[in-house]
Amino acid sequence: MFNFDWKRLGVAAGLSLTLIAAGCGSSEEEADSGAKEEKSASEEMNYEITGIEAGAGVVKSAQKAVEEYDSLAGWEVSTSSSGAMATALGEAVENEEPIVVTGWTPHWKFAKYDLKYLEDPNGVFGGEEQIKTMVRKGLEEDKPNAYQILDQFQWTADDMQSVMLDINEGMSEEEAAKKWIENNQDKVDEWTKGTDKVEGTEVELVFVNWDSEIASTNVVAQVLMQQGFDVTITPLDNGPMWQSVAEGEVAGMVAAWLPGTHGDLYEQHKENLVDLGANLEGAKIGLVVPKYMEADSIEDLKPAE
Repeated sequence: MFNFDWKRLGVAAGLSLTLIAAGCGSSEEEADSGAKEEKSASEEMNYEITGIEAGAGVVKSAQKAVEEYDSLAGWEVSTSSSGAMATALGEAVENEEPIVVTGWTPHWKFAKYDLKYLEDPNGVFGGEEQIKTMVRKGLEEDKPNAYQILDQFQWTADDMQSVMLDINEGMSEEEAAKKWIENNQDKVDEWTKGTDKVEGTEVELVFVNWDSEIASTNVVAQVLMQQGFDVTITPLDNGPMWQSVAEGEVAGMVAAWLPGTHGDLYEQHKENLVDLGANLEGAKIGLVVPKYMEADSIEDLKPAE
């Protein structure tokens, strides 16, 4: 009753299987292609900004940037320490991997690596900053020579970065400070001009444990020691550093970043300390990336998916 053309049926079946196989192959190729699609730099970084100590002004600004920029939606600011941040940056640069860190100038990392600040169209990180010297009330009357040296202390970003770089490359903090002083005696003479040498007068300076402030505080301490002072330098967190000066527990600090980084602490304590003005002009904070990254602005980053 029914006459099958077995030859035609075999050809049709073979063609169907070929089409099915082709379809499967196409899907697998598309899947493989999707799997091999490159991640964005933002995704590679797991949408994370590598920060320093919690509470630092640059960290607070980074957290504000995460709230204000659509390109940073879903990002997090990871806090640790300035040393841990520098280590992570160095490892990323060595492997040419993407990384965004909370950065500031002066800092040795700009002398060691090819870095750039990401543009900040919204001005979250502010403009240029000054590093100021703050001393306790009554220091001018109690220890006028120390007061005058601290008042006359002033140097440049290049000065500071040279000391920081020596320390980073293995020189002790004291050795790096002495080396800079030896090579810049003309500047040191300006700081000590009009002062008398003393014998064993005690002076304590405090600083936040950032590479920049380690450099400046050690240099000033060595200059004071050469003038006969018995100097103690004490690292503290940001809040206690300001509090100890304002409460008269220590002589002072050369580590006040204003108006942005320490602005809230200055407002809290300004009535109880003496502002001796800037010891360094042109400081800056912001988000920093290696120059090999394509991003030039915070807006070039990608929000978390």
